[in-house]
Amino acid sequence: MIVVATDDFELYHDVVDELRDRGVAFTTQQPGAELPDGTRVVIRSPEDGAVADRGPSAATGGDTSGAAEIDVVVATAAEARRAVEEAVSILRGGGGRTVVGVDPGTRPGIAVLTGDTVVAAFQVPLADAVETIRRETADAPNPLVRIGDGSRLQGSQLVNDLDDVTVELVDETGTTPYLGTGARGMGDVLAAVNIARLSGEATDSREIDPTAGELQRIKDRSRQESSDGRTIDEGLARRVAAGELTVEEALETHRARDGTDDADPAVD
Repeated sequence: MIVVATDDFELYHDVVDELRDRGVAFTTQQPGAELPDGTRVVIRSPEDGAVADRGPSAATGGDTSGAAEIDVVVATAAEARRAVEEAVSILRGGGGRTVVGVDPGTRPGIAVLTGDTVVAAFQVPLADAVETIRRETADAPNPLVRIGDGSRLQGSQLVNDLDDVTVELVDETGTTPYLGTGARGMGDVLAAVNIARLSGEATDSREIDPTAGELQRIKDRSRQESSDGRTIDEGLARRVAAGELTVEEALETHRARDGTDDADPAVD
């Protein structure tokens, strides 16, 4: 069981909300009070009274032989989600390395695992993926990011941008599961979970020369996303493929170069 024992009002509410959202059993009490039977993890702030980092349960009051040891997770309010993830991982016996699986694409699926436990999952625009991954690995010792090799351009952009963490490129064949009724939209995230569990080849860069078809798809996206039916040229499409520009930035560059604005006729 998880015990929340803190006088920090903000930490208390943020942790309790996270635990309730995850459906995890827990109890709360004042710092320093006797811990209840079955306590496995205590969450507290740095300012709260100390709890024995590891030792037999303090609640039995008698023979403690064989009692489970107690782990203490210390966190500030800003670290509430991280604290809950760590506590849940301890509770489920999933202690281990933090591994992030990524199913690349224009909206990558991202799964964060600690040991065998999935502690967080996201699906975000490609432009937000690196920030999301860095945030999720910031406090983890020796984290590992595993990226599927399917969407070449987007995957290469992620590999090249994640220059401050260990990255493996994974063969993602067969990682997208069959989706039954009601599971639509979950495929990329579930594939990311499977990718996280597969060993890959360590890499620190990936250079891909975009094909004519890939460039055309980027140009088509620019027309679809523009407010004036504008299509960027091949040079700008190559910069988008290399991750130097987003489609929106390429459109702005195209307009500025032509001296036009959104009210002007479409320019190809």
